[in-house]
Amino acid sequence: MATLPQLLEEDVQLLDDALQELLKESDATTALIIDQGGFLITYQGDSRQFDLTTIAALASGAYMASQTIANLVHETSFNSVYQHGEKYSMFTLRIDDECFIVVIFQAQVSVGAVKYFAAPAAAKIAAQLLNAHERDPNEGLDLSVLNLADPSEVFKRRSV
Repeated sequence: MATLPQLLEEDVQLLDDALQELLKESDATTALIIDQGGFLITYQGDSRQFDLTTIAALASGAYMASQTIANLVHETSFNSVYQHGEKYSMFTLRIDDECFIVVIFQAQVSVGAVKYFAAPAAAKIAAQLLNAHERDPNEGLDLSVLNLADPSEVFKRRSV
């Protein structure tokens, strides 16, 4: 089952633009879009000091764990997870049923500002993912079944 729509270069550019705007407005360090399986879709910001692939996988797991906790306290879901550190903090927000936005920011940056600017960024990203899905509703990717040793099935040219 496809969890991510087929994304064109223009789609990824719009996703990246939304992340860049979020970083500029919130003074965050790095922003990622990940799917619920923990796969990194795209990112903007500083990637030199962070292992973004591992962060994506673990952020997804932390978010999914929070959903289990939500059920235990009789909530249908929590839409975000905030983790505060001494140097850096991280905020994860659900974009849609399949994706999250993860924002890494210095601990002295206000989480309120990050939340405030992450919400419209998530809405822009959700709208673009929906546009991509509507463009070809029968196509898409299930990244959980991706053969990382041979991703050629994902990266192939369409016949004209």
